[in-house]
Amino acid sequence: MNILVIESSPHKKGSSNLLAGHFIEGAEEAGHQEQILQADMLVFVTPLYYFGMSTQLKTVIDRFYSFNGALTGKRVKTALIVAAWDSKEWTMKDIQSHYETLCGYLDFQDQGQILGTGCGTVSMTRATEFPKQAYELGKSL
Repeated sequence: MNILVIESSPHKKGSSNLLAGHFIEGAEEAGHQEQILQADMLVFVTPLYYFGMSTQLKTVIDRFYSFNGALTGKRVKTALIVAAWDSKEWTMKDIQSHYETLCGYLDFQDQGQILGTGCGTVSMTRATEFPKQAYELGKSL
């Protein structure tokens, strides 16, 4: 499968990109490759900023508008990977809702979500179960 992982953190060595790296490792081990219109799957990776996605990711998604029809017709598989400092139960509800609305609108087929709470720093993230979950999601596709 051709998988395009869209990393949007301005912190290249930050927690969300750490989780993306684990996802990519699992996906590559399962034999998948990465490239938007040639992709069979899009993986949206973002830090959580005030309960939403980064501006960088929102900008990419906003540009989908010019080829919505092509994306909708493909029934693209997608996944969401988010890293957040906070670990309250409601921390991810808004970004999760936004992602699920996007999936419904563009007929994306959600394959999984890694909602990494308590991932404020790379060392905090490494101490959680989320890197393993990201790897397993990538491997399971």
